[in-house]
Amino acid sequence: MATRRYQLAVLSTLILAVLVVGLGAFTRLTEAGLGCPDWPGCYGHLGVPDSGTVQSVAMLRFPDAPLDVTKAWNEMLHRYVAGTLALAIFALTWISWRRSDYRALRPLTTLLSVVVVMQAALGMWTVTLSLMPVVVIAHLLGGFTTVCLLAWLAVLAGAIKLPVMQISPPARRVGSVAVVAVIIQIGLGGWTSANYAATVCTQLPICESPWWQLFTPSAFNPISPHSETYQFGVLNHAERVTIHATHRLGAMVVTALVLAWAWMLWRAGARALAMAVSGVLAIQITLGVTNVVALLPLSVAVAHNLGGLSLLAILLLSRFLCLSPSARQGSHHGTVSTHR
Repeated sequence: MATRRYQLAVLSTLILAVLVVGLGAFTRLTEAGLGCPDWPGCYGHLGVPDSGTVQSVAMLRFPDAPLDVTKAWNEMLHRYVAGTLALAIFALTWISWRRSDYRALRPLTTLLSVVVVMQAALGMWTVTLSLMPVVVIAHLLGGFTTVCLLAWLAVLAGAIKLPVMQISPPARRVGSVAVVAVIIQIGLGGWTSANYAATVCTQLPICESPWWQLFTPSAFNPISPHSETYQFGVLNHAERVTIHATHRLGAMVVTALVLAWAWMLWRAGARALAMAVSGVLAIQITLGVTNVVALLPLSVAVAHNLGGLSLLAILLLSRFLCLSPSARQGSHHGTVSTHR
């Protein structure tokens, strides 16, 4: 295991990454993704233009992007915190390469640094390409990937300790399928949000529209129709219904798979972990239903985003920490030694 100081640094960075994901969802849901029309600054400044003179100059430079101070600050706050996260990850990577006893952590910390650089590029393209859906969803998945990699780093560094259980190969395959299903479902949720299809269906369990008649595969074309801006969406009603209905159907499949995995954990004796998995799933379902019934309230929508992240993280940890004896030994050798 790593030193206590390094473990605290990893945990702090993990918490910061979760905050960045939450702020990203808040920025997107408050329509502040284009709150600043340029990148990395805002109307040519490091911060949001605050004085009347500076704001007038900003409006002259960006006449097609009226300044909304609140939205601009939402966007810049997200950028500031994301920049801090990047520096923290680079620091963790530098420490792992500086200390020979942290050699086992180097591949993961290096991968994290690469992901952060890619996230910065995606953040820039999100603005310069005016919220193109495929870029928005890639940026979302990149944020989730960052959190999950940091969670795994916390496990390898000894900052997070979970019981290692022996589960049969068929049962582990259920866990693997559940993880893949959740990743696909998160992608569908991001695609729903990026194409402004979240409120196109307002009834349960699927949609008030005859969605099976409106279903069109073009809704999932990653290359969106050309538009100067993709804010508020460019797809037609049938395509949005298709996306939303598919996301709802995906939720049903995910529910069945996650419950099956929780049952496998319960039978293997990891009852606390099984209850945690089931609890996160129950919360996520409740948030999803509330989004439909209450027409996407901001706080619930942000919580639903973080709920998806939590479900993915706990599934990944439960799947890869419930190992066979041979894999358990390999995991033990993959940790770093303690030097206090």
